[in-house]
Amino acid sequence: MSLQSTDQIADLITRIRNAIMVNKNEIRVPTSKLKVAVVEVLKKSGYIDDFEIEEAKPRDILHVIINAKDAPARITEISKVSKPGRRIYTAAADIPTIKSGRGTVIISTSKGLMTGREAKKNRLGGEILIKVY
Repeated sequence: MSLQSTDQIADLITRIRNAIMVNKNEIRVPTSKLKVAVVEVLKKSGYIDDFEIEEAKPRDILHVIINAKDAPARITEISKVSKPGRRIYTAAADIPTIKSGRGTVIISTSKGLMTGREAKKNRLGGEILIKVY
Protein backbone atom coordinates (compact mmCIF):
# COMPACT_ATOMS: atom_id res chain seq x y z
CA MET A 1 0.00 0.00 0.00
CA SER A 2 1.52 3.27 -1.13
CA LEU A 3 1.64 6.06 1.42
CA GLN A 4 1.44 8.91 -1.07
CA SER A 5 -1.16 9.56 -3.70
CA THR A 6 -1.34 12.43 -6.15
CA ASP A 7 -5.09 12.88 -5.72
CA GLN A 8 -6.24 11.67 -2.31
CA ILE A 9 -9.96 11.97 -2.99
CA ALA A 10 -9.74 10.12 -6.31
CA ASP A 11 -7.84 7.32 -4.57
CA LEU A 12 -10.47 7.10 -1.79
CA ILE A 13 -13.50 6.99 -4.09
CA THR A 14 -11.79 4.54 -6.45
CA ARG A 15 -11.20 2.19 -3.53
CA ILE A 16 -14.84 2.58 -2.43
CA ARG A 17 -16.10 1.96 -5.98
CA ASN A 18 -13.86 -1.11 -6.42
CA ALA A 19 -14.93 -2.55 -3.05
CA ILE A 20 -18.61 -2.17 -3.97
CA MET A 21 -18.04 -3.86 -7.34
CA VAL A 22 -16.57 -6.98 -5.70
CA ASN A 23 -19.14 -7.01 -2.85
CA LYS A 24 -16.73 -6.07 -0.08
CA ASN A 25 -18.20 -4.15 2.79
CA GLU A 26 -15.14 -2.29 4.11
CA ILE A 27 -11.91 -0.67 3.01
CA ARG A 28 -8.73 0.57 4.67
CA VAL A 29 -6.80 3.59 3.35
CA PRO A 30 -4.02 5.80 4.71
CA THR A 31 -5.69 8.66 6.55
CA SER A 32 -5.64 12.40 5.98
CA LYS A 33 -7.81 15.26 7.19
CA LEU A 34 -9.42 15.62 3.76
CA LYS A 35 -10.32 11.91 3.53
CA VAL A 36 -11.81 11.99 7.03
CA ALA A 37 -13.89 15.05 6.10
CA VAL A 38 -15.18 13.34 2.92
CA VAL A 39 -16.08 10.17 4.82
CA GLU A 40 -17.86 12.23 7.52
CA VAL A 41 -20.06 13.85 4.86
CA LEU A 42 -20.78 10.44 3.27
CA LYS A 43 -21.77 9.02 6.66
CA LYS A 44 -23.94 12.02 7.52
CA SER A 45 -25.69 11.66 4.14
CA GLY A 46 -26.32 7.95 4.76
CA TYR A 47 -24.14 6.53 1.98
CA ILE A 48 -21.81 4.59 4.29
CA ASP A 49 -22.38 2.92 7.65
CA ASP A 50 -19.41 4.01 9.74
CA PHE A 51 -15.70 4.78 9.83
CA GLU A 52 -12.92 4.76 12.38
CA ILE A 53 -9.30 5.81 12.52
CA GLU A 54 -6.85 3.08 13.48
CA GLU A 55 -3.48 4.17 14.84
CA ALA A 56 -0.50 2.76 12.94
CA LYS A 57 3.04 3.66 12.01
CA PRO A 58 4.09 5.62 9.96
CA ARG A 59 0.55 6.87 9.32
CA ASP A 60 -2.90 6.20 10.76
CA ILE A 61 -5.35 4.07 8.77
CA LEU A 62 -8.91 5.09 7.91
CA HIS A 63 -11.21 2.06 8.17
CA VAL A 64 -14.43 2.70 6.24
CA ILE A 65 -17.40 0.35 6.67
CA ILE A 66 -19.44 0.79 3.49
CA ASN A 67 -22.40 -1.41 4.46
CA ALA A 68 -23.41 -4.27 6.75
CA LYS A 69 -22.18 -7.75 5.77
CA ASP A 70 -25.44 -8.99 4.21
CA ALA A 71 -26.85 -5.64 3.09
CA PRO A 72 -26.41 -4.13 -0.38
CA ALA A 73 -24.33 -0.98 -0.77
CA ARG A 74 -26.25 2.30 -0.81
CA ILE A 75 -23.83 3.84 -3.31
CA THR A 76 -24.76 3.11 -6.93
CA GLU A 77 -22.35 5.56 -8.52
CA ILE A 78 -19.56 7.68 -7.07
CA SER A 79 -17.26 9.85 -9.17
CA LYS A 80 -14.82 12.72 -8.90
CA VAL A 81 -16.02 15.93 -10.56
CA SER A 82 -13.15 18.35 -9.99
CA LYS A 83 -9.80 16.95 -11.07
CA PRO A 84 -6.26 18.26 -10.51
CA GLY A 85 -6.05 19.41 -14.13
CA ARG A 86 -9.52 20.91 -14.25
CA ARG A 87 -11.15 22.38 -11.16
CA ILE A 88 -14.92 22.87 -11.24
CA TYR A 89 -16.29 25.75 -9.16
CA THR A 90 -19.89 26.81 -8.67
CA ALA A 91 -21.88 29.60 -7.09
CA ALA A 92 -24.52 28.79 -4.48
CA ALA A 93 -27.37 29.37 -6.94
CA ASP A 94 -25.81 27.08 -9.56
CA ILE A 95 -25.18 23.97 -7.42
CA PRO A 96 -26.26 20.99 -9.54
CA THR A 97 -28.91 18.49 -8.50
CA ILE A 98 -28.01 14.85 -9.10
CA LYS A 99 -30.61 12.31 -10.32
CA SER A 100 -33.54 14.66 -9.62
CA GLY A 101 -32.44 15.21 -6.02
CA ARG A 102 -31.85 11.53 -5.13
CA GLY A 103 -28.09 11.96 -5.34
CA THR A 104 -25.82 14.59 -3.91
CA VAL A 105 -22.61 16.49 -4.54
CA ILE A 106 -19.91 17.15 -1.98
CA ILE A 107 -18.61 20.70 -2.14
CA SER A 108 -15.53 22.25 -0.59
CA THR A 109 -16.63 25.64 0.75
CA SER A 110 -15.01 28.28 2.92
CA LYS A 111 -16.82 26.67 5.89
CA GLY A 112 -15.50 23.16 5.13
CA LEU A 113 -16.88 20.20 3.19
CA MET A 114 -20.64 19.87 2.92
CA THR A 115 -23.36 18.46 0.70
CA GLY A 116 -24.85 20.53 -2.10
CA ARG A 117 -28.12 20.96 -0.16
CA GLU A 118 -26.29 22.32 2.90
CA ALA A 119 -24.21 24.66 0.75
CA LYS A 120 -27.32 25.95 -1.01
CA LYS A 121 -29.06 26.48 2.34
CA ASN A 122 -26.04 28.37 3.71
CA ARG A 123 -25.66 30.27 0.41
CA LEU A 124 -22.08 29.08 -0.10
CA GLY A 125 -20.41 28.18 -3.35
CA GLY A 126 -17.15 26.35 -3.84
CA GLU A 127 -15.37 23.55 -5.60
CA ILE A 128 -17.48 20.52 -6.53
CA LEU A 129 -15.44 17.53 -5.42
CA ILE A 130 -17.62 14.39 -5.63
CA LYS A 131 -20.90 13.30 -7.19
CA VAL A 132 -22.67 10.44 -5.35
CA TYR A 133 -25.82 8.55 -6.24
